[in-house]
Amino acid sequence: MLKNRLLTSAAAVSLSALLTGCVADSNVAKTEASATKAAYTPVTSNDVLNDVKTTGDVLSNGMGLQGQRFSPLTQINKETVKDLVPVWNFSFGGEKQRGQESQPLIKDGVMYVTASYSRAFAIDIASGEELWQYDAKLPDAILPCCDVINRGGALYDNLFIFGTLDSKLVALDRKTGKVVWKKKIENYKDGYSITAAPIIVKDMVITGVAGGEFGIVGKVEARSAKTGEVIWTRPTVEGHMGYLNGKENGITGGEAGKTWPGDMWKTGGAATWLGGTYDPETDLLFFGTGNPAPWNSHTRPGDNLYSSSRLAIDPDTGKIVWHFQTTPHDGWDFDGVNELISFNKDGKKYAATADRNGFFYVLDRTNGKFITANPFVSKITWAKGIDKNGKPILNPEGRPGNPNGESKGKSVFSVPSFLGGKNWMPMAYSQNTGNFYVPSNEWGMDIWNQPISYKKGAAYLGAGFTIKPIYDDHIGSLKAIDPLTGEIKWNYKNKAPLWGGVLTTKGGLVFFGTPEGKFLALDDETGETLYSFNVGSGIVASPVTWEQNGEQYIAIVSGWGGAVPLWGGEVAKSIKNINQGGTVHLFKLHK
Repeated sequence: MLKNRLLTSAAAVSLSALLTGCVADSNVAKTEASATKAAYTPVTSNDVLNDVKTTGDVLSNGMGLQGQRFSPLTQINKETVKDLVPVWNFSFGGEKQRGQESQPLIKDGVMYVTASYSRAFAIDIASGEELWQYDAKLPDAILPCCDVINRGGALYDNLFIFGTLDSKLVALDRKTGKVVWKKKIENYKDGYSITAAPIIVKDMVITGVAGGEFGIVGKVEARSAKTGEVIWTRPTVEGHMGYLNGKENGITGGEAGKTWPGDMWKTGGAATWLGGTYDPETDLLFFGTGNPAPWNSHTRPGDNLYSSSRLAIDPDTGKIVWHFQTTPHDGWDFDGVNELISFNKDGKKYAATADRNGFFYVLDRTNGKFITANPFVSKITWAKGIDKNGKPILNPEGRPGNPNGESKGKSVFSVPSFLGGKNWMPMAYSQNTGNFYVPSNEWGMDIWNQPISYKKGAAYLGAGFTIKPIYDDHIGSLKAIDPLTGEIKWNYKNKAPLWGGVLTTKGGLVFFGTPEGKFLALDDETGETLYSFNVGSGIVASPVTWEQNGEQYIAIVSGWGGAVPLWGGEVAKSIKNINQGGTVHLFKLHK
């Protein structure tokens, strides 16, 4: 019965809801006059590297390769934000109005943004007119886990590059939207897909893969951004070889079967589905890895490296320089993909991550050494804390039971739920306050294990679950956190779960959106609400800001969807009336 329930849930995401999105590859260019408004200049790797310092564009996911999502702009500030008004709205159109998680990119007066079902758009910022639209041709049997979302693309030279739900990487001409190159990353029939925004480092486009719920093998891959040809590939399950220029470059940090029983490393999961960041100060890529497969941890004793970990990777070779595992032998689908953000304090190089397991970690990013970890959500049950080496102190009663040949093992109530204290939605770091602003959720789950066997292209879970809120008045919670002490400086509570990213600015503001459709600006020091605007559909995307012609703009994509309405159990029922949508909203100060 549980197996049927799980497959029905997976089918709801991967089949029946997706068949409506199967369209031919198409590109619709608008009038020549519209398409030639912008003066296109090539984007270099150095431009992307300096994205955090340039305020007239947004060239990378995270508004800088370190992923801080901090802007030095101050025109919109605590005093002026009350005068923020809409400039234009742009609809993605059609019937594909679900799960809009994209972060826009800005260059030469043009916005580049992706949408659900692997679509991409170029929009003239001055007028709000569409310059071109690209619709990927998606096969009938794509197998994304958690909705038909796409989180954005990358800019390089005259290209806009993004991944698709059928596990392809596509490079489009920035001016026309026509395909310049297209590469198959893996076989979508085996469960692979791409939802993350790639990043550009040293003339390479670097991306991960999704599909951990189907027993795929995660990897990070670097390709020539100009041609799409592979430079190196680094699998993220211990035991698999990495390749550099077509030749094996060895296994880093382990061997086949060392932390996995038997041959289970061959279908070990550890998907790199959220993409990564890059720190130029240490010259390291930081990628997180997802859950080990299957969810039923009793089938795979051991730490199951490199699942549920943060990896530091040499961008020149693909070698794993260091790793830090947040949830060894993960039995709750806590993953470890959440972004690792670089920051400096008192002359020391740190990196921080808010894990799905409910703890906020700080590491020495030069070597992966554990510094500190503190809970950032309430009532955690699976672990009693984190020891001096960064290992969880497990609660013996916190792991769901072994089925031992029965149809269902002992169920436990676990906090947080498998959707995490924090999921994909990116946090932001303020260079003003030194705080991180973390979108989090207060919920738990009944979870149980069941027997499972691997079948290529089929859901590979071996677990059932029901998510429940742990408070009556709120689930979502945006927290201002001191990274080194773990002190929560303020806490904004929201009735529905928070599922979108955060932007913070030198103007003293924290921007984010809610599933109820509110686009909000809070005081970065107090958490006081200084601005609220209802965009008409739930927000599960990340805002950006830039300046153009002497004015500061802010953009956010709206469109309810993602994992919560698909997997949220009792939580999903409570928010079933939130409207879907697909719109880009542009704001500036009223003059």
